[in-house]
Amino acid sequence: MLDVGGGPGTHARWLAEDGYRVHFVDPVARHARQAPVTAGCTAELGDARRLTAADDSYDVVLLLGPLYHLPERADRLRALREALRVVRPGGLVAAAAISRYAPLLDEAATGALADPAVHGTLNSSLADGRYDGDRGFTAAYFHLPDDLARELSEAGLADIGVRGVEGPSWPALVAAEQRSGTREPQDSAFFRAALDAARLADAHPPLLGTSAHLLGFGRRPSATRRPSATRRRAG
Repeated sequence: MLDVGGGPGTHARWLAEDGYRVHFVDPVARHARQAPVTAGCTAELGDARRLTAADDSYDVVLLLGPLYHLPERADRLRALREALRVVRPGGLVAAAAISRYAPLLDEAATGALADPAVHGTLNSSLADGRYDGDRGFTAAYFHLPDDLARELSEAGLADIGVRGVEGPSWPALVAAEQRSGTREPQDSAFFRAALDAARLADAHPPLLGTSAHLLGFGRRPSATRRPSATRRRAG
């Protein structure tokens, strides 16, 4: 597996523990140093838009961080096409995105909508998905579910699906944690109900955007021309 933009190695760690061979790429030098220690994988400093991996070299490519850090659509497509280039025919590409509606639902759950200054930022990001980097979060792009599916398709992936990660009940969990100051226990009836709601919502596309995060996935077609992105082989 190739974990592109894997942060401090959170996903790489549990994948390696499950027996997968994981190589890790991240643009942050500290993360690239941490990952081999904390996740037990190989690692390099790199850019999702310009991977050093050879063509057809991985069974699975994960893009669980890069897309929402790339506000420009052209850059997101470059990253997806690079993932398509390095995955083997029939291989899986999985890409995470932040939902267009996540900031609105989060601000409502935490009570921040009482501040009129928040409304302008929300109106802007709801209109075009672009977030300017204020209120403690980086500049980003927030997807609609159909937008994510279209980008995966335009990059050349097939058998595409999009799922909501947290489901429609996550703002209620955030509000409860805000009031209590502690995380809701995962064995609580409230948490289990939120998980059930997430599973039920996946069958209803209009509800996908109520999740804070989206997970899109697709496979490289078994017979396909090379992706048009610049090809770079490992030296």
